[in-house]
Amino acid sequence: MRYARSGDLSIAYQVLGTDGPDLVLVPGFVSHLDLAWEEACLSGFLSGLASFSRLIWFDRRGTGLSDPSPDRLTMEAAADDVRAVMRAAGVDRPTLFGVAVGASICTRVALDDPASVRRLVLWAAHARLLADTDYPAGWSADFLDHVLGEIDRSWATGESAAVMNPSLAGDERFRDWFARNARAAASPAQVRELFGLCAAVDLRAEFCTVGTPTLLLHRRGDPWLSVEHSRSVARLIPAARLVEFPGADHWPWIGDSDAVLTEVEAFVTGHRPGRRERPRWGPRSLTRREREVADFAVQGLSAQQIGTRLFISERTVETHIASAYRKLGVRSRVELVRRAADAGL
Repeated sequence: MRYARSGDLSIAYQVLGTDGPDLVLVPGFVSHLDLAWEEACLSGFLSGLASFSRLIWFDRRGTGLSDPSPDRLTMEAAADDVRAVMRAAGVDRPTLFGVAVGASICTRVALDDPASVRRLVLWAAHARLLADTDYPAGWSADFLDHVLGEIDRSWATGESAAVMNPSLAGDERFRDWFARNARAAASPAQVRELFGLCAAVDLRAEFCTVGTPTLLLHRRGDPWLSVEHSRSVARLIPAARLVEFPGADHWPWIGDSDAVLTEVEAFVTGHRPGRRERPRWGPRSLTRREREVADFAVQGLSAQQIGTRLFISERTVETHIASAYRKLGVRSRVELVRRAADAGL
């Protein structure tokens, strides 16, 4: 964990990987750098990005481990945080990868200083959040009012995770993690302020001036931000290419995240990988179940407790732990805990 100075504020960021081109990930609505590693899908996605890049990602002001914003949050301030992290991490002309509102922030950085950005990867990009006469893809004002009215009740429970990502419906483990992550990342009042920022953004007149090579990514069935948003943006940005994925999950690390990683790697490195083979050794060699078991082991849970959490036998847990030890080159739980950060656990 490191901190960058953005004006008088401290912005928490992490650097993963050492090889490959610089890739700065600007998260979506809220983030928490510590708790992210407790979720297997998200930690696996981050590790996947770091496998072909030097990945830098951070908590924006007012979220996660970064300082709260003393003033009303603006897109300009959010862009300042990106630039502060770039300076602190010694980044020169990176690719910026923005998710949802993060896509708007990345666009702002590229518009303000085109020479500082090599490429843009925009997930679920949108010119504006709200619908207009010439922009029917956006939310209605009534729907925004409904979302704002539900925040106090739903933010603490994690129920919105399945609303945005239908494949998570009924996944209580993920819902519990998302609820903890959301509560730690921002308060309901901070969330309402973030929605205010999103609703105020309108990039329709500026997208046409973006000269940075841009990759747009979106799932066709996204229930939170319609794919029509990215289709509209693709018509506005001269140097944009849109890739649509099947599925209905809003977050890129849920569902078929390997397909997303393949497109990002090809765009960032200029090399399109074949089918993403799992290596035999190292953090990326872990299966999803091995990573889940190792995550719980690092947290101090016994094999019996892990089995109860995952609805598998204690013997199966021990098998997964032994396999994780072998792939990570550790011989004990103490070593596993020491190596946890490096292994993305």
